[in-house]
Amino acid sequence: MIRNVLSIAGSDPSGGAGIQADLKAFSARGVYGMAVLTALTAQNTQGVSGVHLVPPAFVADQINAVFADVRFDAVKIGMIANAGIAEAVATALDAALAALPADRRGIPIVIDPVMIAKGGAALLAPEAVDVLTRRLLPLATLLTPNLPEAAALLHQPVATNRAEMAAQAEQLRALGPAAVLVKGGHLDSDDSPDVLATADGLHWFEARRVPTKNTHGTGCTLSSALAAELAKGASVPEAVAIAKDYLAGAVAAAGSLTVGSGHGPVQHFHALWKVTG
Repeated sequence: MIRNVLSIAGSDPSGGAGIQADLKAFSARGVYGMAVLTALTAQNTQGVSGVHLVPPAFVADQINAVFADVRFDAVKIGMIANAGIAEAVATALDAALAALPADRRGIPIVIDPVMIAKGGAALLAPEAVDVLTRRLLPLATLLTPNLPEAAALLHQPVATNRAEMAAQAEQLRALGPAAVLVKGGHLDSDDSPDVLATADGLHWFEARRVPTKNTHGTGCTLSSALAAELAKGASVPEAVAIAKDYLAGAVAAAGSLTVGSGHGPVQHFHALWKVTG
């Protein structure tokens, strides 16, 4: 059976991040993707120049319409932008999960706390952090912050080494998520380690840093691949290993694309497309 996965996130018209990246990653990982829009952005590979938010009530209407008709096997939450949208998403998810049969209420939910764009633009209002922490994090099967996002959620300095990463992962898990993957891509090192905190302890995932500027949408892509693998029945550590391997291939093949002059997108379909010419 092909699994159905819903993304709740913002739109990137240049196609490298947000809903567009999520749907590409879902397709590449063999699941059927659905999308609820929280925001429209004016952006390209060089940065974000504008954001137009969807009214919270209409975000809820989109979620309710999908859940009223379609079986869903996982949910990925990306950009939620402000407190009103965060509340609407949390309320709609609570109702949808409560309506499921008891044996299906453990639907995987992956939260990628999109807070700052690659170019530095703020994508989450400060007052939304409290709602995200209080309402959404307890619903999460897996939370996937990068180092600046982990620090912002905890109101702490950004981690600069593995010990600080591990400590922040454990602190974030104490806020409610079943598991937390703190991504080390911002570390000042040749390596890019990620640490996964679960009830069973800490698990490290090692990776060499790929020398490329084409990293637009890596967080969206990883979290969507994670949601896809969880929907297909993988455990959280298994899903992390599979999704990281997929993302590494997508980053390594990013140079085969010619999209924009800034931070280009990764190649979501590196295993499916044959490059010619």
